[in-house]
Amino acid sequence: MKMRPSRVLKKLRAGEVVSCFNVHFDPQVSEIAGLAGFDCVWIDNEHMAQDNSNIQAHIWAAKSHDMDVMVRVPRGSYSDYIKPLELDASGIMVPHIMGIEDAQKVVQMTRFHPIGRRPLDGGNADGGYTSMKYADYLPQANAERFVIVQIEDPEPLEDLDAIAALDGIDMLFFGPGDFSQGIGAPGNWNHPKLIETRKRVAEVAVKHGKFAGTPGNMNNFNELVDMGYKFIAIGADVIGVVEYCGKLIDGFSTKING
Repeated sequence: MKMRPSRVLKKLRAGEVVSCFNVHFDPQVSEIAGLAGFDCVWIDNEHMAQDNSNIQAHIWAAKSHDMDVMVRVPRGSYSDYIKPLELDASGIMVPHIMGIEDAQKVVQMTRFHPIGRRPLDGGNADGGYTSMKYADYLPQANAERFVIVQIEDPEPLEDLDAIAALDGIDMLFFGPGDFSQGIGAPGNWNHPKLIETRKRVAEVAVKHGKFAGTPGNMNNFNELVDMGYKFIAIGADVIGVVEYCGKLIDGFSTKING
């Protein structure tokens, strides 16, 4: 038996650009994203109240359309990190990596031997509910499940090369929102330090044979790809609903007020 290969990793390893959609709402949205043709959905368990049964439903919906699920995990114990992987998420993203030691601990907790010491069970969805032998399960999990670390603070920049060089880290993901706050310029997307760091994160990732990811949109898509970003989160359900409701009520008000 083999694990389902990661669609994200397959495309990235082929040099292609991956599409990702941020889902805040119910698993039906993940299914809609799969029907639309997205490569991956981003389920946020750092800021949202997604319990494990809900994450499991997102994963089932995504897998029915051969789409990956990336779960941004909360900072916590190893169980917080590995549970999405055991539910058969294709990858996790760990926020606010603050330095090389922090990144090393993530690898230790999320990668199996010989890379790390991820706690071993095998009786969950990713291990085929014990139907996979450890000799197959461990190397496939290391190869077909991705670990992303977020660079969204100024503190880890000193260790950026060392972090990118770590075996077991697949991607550096630049988070402009928290980074802007960390440099004392919340929401200033044109701040020179933010622009410089966004470029540097991609450069360092590529230099060490890793992938680079970040949020983006259709206006800066080509610019990001030119920088070296191959994993781009290009939208979110919450934004779409807010904009749609706003347009509807504006039209409604125009009709009423003539």
